[in-house]
Amino acid sequence: MRAPLILGIESATSRVGCAVGGPDGVLAARESSEPRRHAESLVPQIAEALGESGVAMADVGVIAVDVGPGLYTGLRVGVTTAVTMAHALGAAMVSVTSLELVAHEARRSCASRRIDAVIDARRGELFHAAFGADGCPISGPAVLDPRDLAMMLASEARDTLLVGDGVEAHSETFAQKGFHAEGSPVLPSAETIVELAATAAAAGRTVSPDSIRPLYLRGPDAQPIGTVA
Repeated sequence: MRAPLILGIESATSRVGCAVGGPDGVLAARESSEPRRHAESLVPQIAEALGESGVAMADVGVIAVDVGPGLYTGLRVGVTTAVTMAHALGAAMVSVTSLELVAHEARRSCASRRIDAVIDARRGELFHAAFGADGCPISGPAVLDPRDLAMMLASEARDTLLVGDGVEAHSETFAQKGFHAEGSPVLPSAETIVELAATAAAAGRTVSPDSIRPLYLRGPDAQPIGTVA
């Protein structure tokens, strides 16, 4: 049986993108980091990636999406687009968290250490999850104060590899406890989504569109006048 073609959608952070591929790799991808342009950028990116790869929309068998945690508006755009397309195509779905994607990318260069993935959640907070040396989750996604996380890691997991744009966003806080950013910040990517989704699809771990829910963890950054965030 031929492996399904996969469309991966990523919009949980300041970057928005998509990728088309399967078990043999990514055929085409698009991404951009224009602020507050997720809604305007995503659909044209999908059309461009499909065109470059020579894949018709009807040929897509699995739609994979980053369900967060992440920035509220961008995350909503990506998940809504993915679910709507899956319903229209009758496609199966795979969901991946943004923190899984960051950890998986970091593991390419460090396969034998605990990894703590952190994404800048704005408002002086971080989205965080920890993964063991075997890649299995140690803790689920959560919202934390950077100072609390730095103290916890300094006392419990000093040898961890701390990765994600949250390290750079709160570099002074982490540096005070001996943790430093290594290279460029690792962000979730649509290409990594396709890679993980191909493995999930091969193992039969797909779900229906109705089961996909965004992992917001908190409300939107923008609040109506007179409300308290």
